[in-house]
Amino acid sequence: MRIALCLTGGGPTGAMFQIGALAALEDAIEGLVAHELDLYVGTSSGASVAATLAGGRPVQRVYRAFLDPADVYFSLERKHLMRVDLAEWRRTLVTAWGALRQAMASLWAQPPIATGALREELERLEDSMPAGFLTLDAYERFLEDFFVRRGVPNNFHGMPRPLIVLAHDLDSGAEVQFGAPGWDSITVTRACIASSALPPFFSPVRIGERHYIDPGAAPVSHFRVALDRGADVIIAINPMVPVSAATVPTGHGRGSSVRDKGLLWVSNQSLRIGVHHAVHAALALHRVAEQATLLLVEPEPEQGQLFMYNPSSYESRRRVLEYAYRSTRALVDEWFADPDSALVRAGFRPNPSAEPVAPSVRPPALPADGPPAAFSWGGP
Repeated sequence: MRIALCLTGGGPTGAMFQIGALAALEDAIEGLVAHELDLYVGTSSGASVAATLAGGRPVQRVYRAFLDPADVYFSLERKHLMRVDLAEWRRTLVTAWGALRQAMASLWAQPPIATGALREELERLEDSMPAGFLTLDAYERFLEDFFVRRGVPNNFHGMPRPLIVLAHDLDSGAEVQFGAPGWDSITVTRACIASSALPPFFSPVRIGERHYIDPGAAPVSHFRVALDRGADVIIAINPMVPVSAATVPTGHGRGSSVRDKGLLWVSNQSLRIGVHHAVHAALALHRVAEQATLLLVEPEPEQGQLFMYNPSSYESRRRVLEYAYRSTRALVDEWFADPDSALVRAGFRPNPSAEPVAPSVRPPALPADGPPAAFSWGGP
């Protein structure tokens, strides 16, 4: 039986949800070892998780590291992600100044200039906007260092298990499968940041003469990639579900709508809606075809506010990880209780040595203002 693991994005908190869910699956299902599966397919933040597991790192070790603020096993910090793309902003300043000078020259050369002509000149400024606000270069260096320290190969040929990282070519729109034949000559870390370059947050990542991005809510192809490589069972973990909560945490107290989180989270909610729809559309398509057993793990939309908190806060990380673990254990228990479930029909059995978990999977509410929300991006 060939088992494939498919991981979508979700930003830092999405990766933590995936880690917690995988730890729960290992504990609950007999013989399942997250870093010994037959294929790993990842995109965006899920690509980094997939690469870590394909490189042989135990998920339980990563889970413990995120739960312990003193553990430096995977010491990701805000500075690794929130780095302004200075080169892109320099280009913006130079080209914007040129556009303004040309507009002013036209204005003085032919007064009075028509409104339409002036608007046309000023529209040149649109082409001066940065391709992305931030760069992932610092995260790439962090990931390279993590691979070296933990013995993870930084090339696809050296990976103990097959790994496919999905991204899209910016200038053609074509999907790229890094790790597939013909696309396996770059470093794994470079592929991971190319898959994570979500516009407009992060600048496109250049590889050779092409630029690559995270496609956001593009149709999900993880399942097709796994099926094309002979997967009999596909385990998919998708943290990208729409937030459906009565209240949301903001930097100025509780809000009643995602709108109260501002532009970035309105955009993020739109992306979550698109990704969630794409995942379920792909799931329905392949289930009809009955090509493989598909197991999907997702958070409850009512718990989506957990992904709005600052992932650099220990309390926020703990709640996401524990919620992921407990809710996944509860989901697996439901699957095993149903003799007609996909899990049972695929031949999986409960782990007899698994310790029971508390029946409640709903985490207690954080304080009204919650941890600082300055870094609460929850996209891919």
